Amino acid sequence: MGEARAPKAGGNKASAGQVAGMPVVSSESVLALKRRARRINRALAEKYPYAHAELDFRNPFELLVATVLSAQTTDVTVNQVTRVLFARYPDARALAEADPADLETILKPTGFFRAKSRNVIALCTRLVDEYNGVVPGRLEDLVTLPGVGRKTANVVLGNGFGIPGISVDTHFARLANRFGWTQSDDPVQIEHDVAELFDRKDWTMLSHRVIFHGRRVCHARKPACGACPVATWCPSFGLGETDPAKAAKLLKYELAPGSEALLDQLLAETHRAAEIRMASQQRTP
Repeated sequence: MGEARAPKAGGNKASAGQVAGMPVVSSESVLALKRRARRINRALAEKYPYAHAELDFRNPFELLVATVLSAQTTDVTVNQVTRVLFARYPDARALAEADPADLETILKPTGFFRAKSRNVIALCTRLVDEYNGVVPGRLEDLVTLPGVGRKTANVVLGNGFGIPGISVDTHFARLANRFGWTQSDDPVQIEHDVAELFDRKDWTMLSHRVIFHGRRVCHARKPACGACPVATWCPSFGLGETDPAKAAKLLKYELAPGSEALLDQLLAETHRAAEIRMASQQRTP
């Protein structure tokens, strides 16, 4: 991995006292901001050509339920749970009629399992009653469903229906602020601000790349600035560890030290990235 460089002129290097996740205030023009944002996206595309939705699903229904369950837990946990869940309850009608106690037992590893069980049953009941058990493909319909907000709706539209959308989760919100793409902490405003910087066709993959980067490099507490592929264009460079050797030790998942074989496989077979990642998680104790 190449050594990180300080930002070019025009960027605002993070001060030593800057709080993680705080927005970066920049004096650059809108055109300069758009150009810098698109450079970051291109660099992330080169770094993560295998970026994809990390929730396992076979159809929009499974993706919708999995995304609802992903709140306050990891995608790894959700993927383990949904393998059991969908084997027992394969569609909206089956889940709408599920025994609440049985559902709570299955969902317990995801946390907040009682509330999630109620939400899933209510969600599936609405799908059956109003949409014949089929997930609607419109944002305005999705956000009316129990447990579904704009983030979840955009995940489903982008990955289940091929309709571009920006998915603002905690990682995306943090990085959008660090990159200076927004100065807001409101997810809807962040979505709007970032959408202004990119072509609509790029929104879904941009979301994957930024979230991948947030999970692997630009962490909330200890960002690995010295191992960051977009350090040149990041006004928050210096917020975390800048020494390349020390920063490399902070990397996670397939970028983590000792995971070189997994990374090589992902880079060599990007079309199988989800399958490869799922298999690697199943091997992890």
